[in-house]
Amino acid sequence: MERILVDRRDDGVTLITINRPQRRNAICSKTAIELQQALTEFESSSQRVAVLTGAGNDAFSAGADVNDLPELWRCIPTVGIHSEKPVIAATAGWCVGGGLILPMMCDLIVAAENSRFSYPEAKLGLTQGMIAGLAARIPHKIAMEMMLRARVIGAKRAYEVGLVNEVVPTGSQVEEALKVAAEIATMAPMVLATMKRFVTRDILPAGPTERFGQYRLEAEAVARSEDCAEGFASHREKRAPVFTGR
Repeated sequence: MERILVDRRDDGVTLITINRPQRRNAICSKTAIELQQALTEFESSSQRVAVLTGAGNDAFSAGADVNDLPELWRCIPTVGIHSEKPVIAATAGWCVGGGLILPMMCDLIVAAENSRFSYPEAKLGLTQGMIAGLAARIPHKIAMEMMLRARVIGAKRAYEVGLVNEVVPTGSQVEEALKVAAEIATMAPMVLATMKRFVTRDILPAGPTERFGQYRLEAEAVARSEDCAEGFASHREKRAPVFTGR
């Protein structure tokens, strides 16, 4: 992977870094796919907790790369990745647009003091709509102020309204998030997965863009399956298909 760095640690924690500091870690089409792959591989591995961050302290992510717009849903936990393991965001600097949605959809956020959370799409004339989930995670009026007025909130305000769990000195956010992750990695994996599944499936409402991404993920799994390949092959070869459920 060129745009995503993956560090699988011995304590059961995987550190995943968006590595495009020259573009403020903006998410281009390839970055979205690589991040989806990294998170999917983490989910299927024996690793227990992931920490997601951006290179440097200037920006966790500036959001979608306007020069190469991504399918953002692909790299969002519980949307483009079947996610039952804990994912912690470690943010610093600007978290803009999709760069706000990514940590919003994580389970915990450790924010550097210089973190700034912004959703300016109302000024740009474009949205994919996944930001609607913000209103299920912080007070409704605060979420609407961020969306309708493109209001920027800092780390302290984000902590006050419940968007982030901890505010730490700038530069220490990854270290602190790794400590939290290492603690969680000692907990019972089945219990963690059950609690996360119950919350994401039954407690937090999913907006239309979230549901779209989830449906696309399921449909693509069928399209990539051995059964799909067998079905087309048997049709070409004029024989009865032998399906295996894989």
